[in-house]
Amino acid sequence: MSISLLLKYFPDLTENQIAQFTKLEELYNEWNEKINVVSRKDMESLYEKHILHSLGIAKIMKFAPGTKVLDIGTGGGFPGIPLAILFPEVEFTLIDSIGKKISVVKAVSEGVGLQNVTAIHGRAEKLKEKFHFVVSRAVTQMPEFLRWLKGKFEKEQFNLKHNGILYLKGGELAEELAGIKCEIFNLKNYFDEAFFETKKVVYLSKGNFNS
Repeated sequence: MSISLLLKYFPDLTENQIAQFTKLEELYNEWNEKINVVSRKDMESLYEKHILHSLGIAKIMKFAPGTKVLDIGTGGGFPGIPLAILFPEVEFTLIDSIGKKISVVKAVSEGVGLQNVTAIHGRAEKLKEKFHFVVSRAVTQMPEFLRWLKGKFEKEQFNLKHNGILYLKGGELAEELAGIKCEIFNLKNYFDEAFFETKKVVYLSKGNFNS
């Protein structure tokens, strides 16, 4: 699977975006030989399991220009890098506590010419900056995740949804999300591939938890 998979669901990509998304495969293959940021078996389905999965957030939320987005536990740059390519007028900060992974994020971002990505080696709880949205891909259980986000959100709002969290999760979430007011979007409603059958985007407005 390749760039054609992305064009199936995002047919309005510019030539520059197509070039950037195409370049990702080469860059991740190159860096994965040095630092294992994507499992070996997943490299064959990079566009489906990592890039398109990351872009599932874009099916739920079209970030307005000037939005500041924090990607917590970004690993090798997911979902932040694919979203940064799709939304070039949005500012993305990608943070991870593992320095080697952030080295990959910086190299890949530079390799595709992204001007809207800041990569930080550190812990999200220590960040002083504020953001409109926080994105992540199943780094921990939601209650624990929410504890990391105290004081992280901007007051100003100019997106279609209130500032908050867009979290990529899979499987059965009822127990984990018990007592948490949120919206759950099933990615199988947006993408045909079997991989997305159990994949979801969980949205929480910052007004619905102690932010």
